[in-house]
Amino acid sequence: MGIIKTKAIILKESNMGDFDKMLTMLTPDLGKISCAAKGARRPSSSLLAGTQFLCFGEYVLYRGSGGTYHVNSCEPIEVFYNVRIDLDKLQYAAYICKIIEDVTNENDSSYNILQLLLNTIYTISETDMDKELVLAIFKIRLTLLLGFAPDVNECVNCGKKEELTYFSIKNNGLKCETCAKLDKSVIRISEATLYAIKYIIMAPAKKLFSFNVSEASVEELRLIAKIYLDEKLEKTYKFDKMF
Repeated sequence: MGIIKTKAIILKESNMGDFDKMLTMLTPDLGKISCAAKGARRPSSSLLAGTQFLCFGEYVLYRGSGGTYHVNSCEPIEVFYNVRIDLDKLQYAAYICKIIEDVTNENDSSYNILQLLLNTIYTISETDMDKELVLAIFKIRLTLLLGFAPDVNECVNCGKKEELTYFSIKNNGLKCETCAKLDKSVIRISEATLYAIKYIIMAPAKKLFSFNVSEASVEELRLIAKIYLDEKLEKTYKFDKMF
């Protein structure tokens, strides 16, 4: 039996037996893992607070002979209280966690994805930023971390660096007006949206959510983010169908 110390966020919790829980946790070094928390549902359990959905904390785990992880102890760092008391924020957080659960695996290095998730949930919890904009930023940045970074410096077809007024879903990046005429997958974007996409791709992780745009640009970013991520993951995520 090996003892493991790690930080993690709870992506999902489900009841098991009379008082136990089965957790899906995202860690920076072990990737996504399933972990049993014995007795965590007892009111007097020391694991009660640290095994709830969205809790980020420090965990001491052990791995049994069958390879299953178990929580030995935990110390919550952040519970995102404002998300827990706001149904709208909670729905966005749950939707984001579902995507993260789908794109991560055990034994993957998940530091950057965990950082993105924590920054996203923190922004939803602690700010009044448009949640559709937060979601769009999250999705576009996630495609970068998954290896699907769009080309935002020149037309992906001809290499032109000016008048990049279209985003091509099929060809993973920007296109000029001439090249866009032959591509049915393009979405027309404003200059503000173009700069926003460039910022999302290149900004430091801690400053990712430190900008704002008009409602029109939010809608353009929302559309691009949804279609682009769905296409790359080969799965359709419908927010209104999840709850």
